[in-house]
Amino acid sequence: MGVEHGDPTVGELSEGRILRSILERLGESQAIVGPGDDAAVIAAADGRVVATVDTLVHGPDFRLAWSSAFDLGYKAAAVNLADVAAMGATPTALLVALAMPDATRLSFVTGLADGLRAACRELAPGCRVEGGDLTVSDTLTVAVTALGALAGREPVLRSGARPGDAVAVAGRLGRSARGLRLLFERFTDAGGHPVPVDETTLSPGERDDLAAQLRPGPPVALGPAAAEAGASAMMDVSDGLVLDASRLAEASDVTIALESATLGSDVEDALAGGEDHALLATFPVGRALPHGFTRIGSVHARGADRVLVDGRPYVGRGGWDPYLDWDSRTG
Repeated sequence: MGVEHGDPTVGELSEGRILRSILERLGESQAIVGPGDDAAVIAAADGRVVATVDTLVHGPDFRLAWSSAFDLGYKAAAVNLADVAAMGATPTALLVALAMPDATRLSFVTGLADGLRAACRELAPGCRVEGGDLTVSDTLTVAVTALGALAGREPVLRSGARPGDAVAVAGRLGRSARGLRLLFERFTDAGGHPVPVDETTLSPGERDDLAAQLRPGPPVALGPAAAEAGASAMMDVSDGLVLDASRLAEASDVTIALESATLGSDVEDALAGGEDHALLATFPVGRALPHGFTRIGSVHARGADRVLVDGRPYVGRGGWDPYLDWDSRTG
């Protein structure tokens, strides 16, 4: 299809034309200097900027047979917004780099921009895409850098948990893992390759699980709320509760004791499922948990194991490692 047909490929357009199409979808800039110059200028009210970056690559991180352009843009923003929130900061800006095959349709690019804008509007009002980069690649890749402001607060680190602290989580655990399993079990062909999702075959619960995987909605506003409530440590649960809790425990030199009775009816998915983008936090004794957080365990002095479940070591990795688990998602 050529330009005259109304939906050209990016290989048929100039970088300037593609960029204009993206900027038309993103809304008004909130930066001091927004898109259009060599770099954006973002306000940092207290002189500090929280920064994070995440990359989504076609294959290990998403499949075009399953993800719409809108969903991909939404997820690319959401996973970064969650990391900013996990520091106790409020997201202020995103920088987005797109590497696309020549055959990518312009409508796909604008759909992705719509998803980025929607995620910012719904999860982090006031945050916008303020710049980025475009390039050509054989593999579709979306790299997002997110910036955040602390508003005078100290950042909440992984290293602050102390024995006696309560362990709490904001967000639902296990749904994304169930959604991913649903995709691999129901929407692949005989050779294991992804095929489009037929939503008419899904129950309401399955639709919710699928949405958690393809278009996650992390509780971004609860990151700053946790910081205000005195959270001693916090992190985004992106790779599985047990695996991420072990990282927090390692950073704080403690043991995290989780209680399975607090994790709902599907305990194993809650413990080992990845990509929930919930917020895992610890709170000192006597501190009331902020609304939206649920207590799921406690912090103990360092023992032989970093994470215990009902007083016993968890058997297995308890999460997703892209280097160890890549083969399980190929196809």
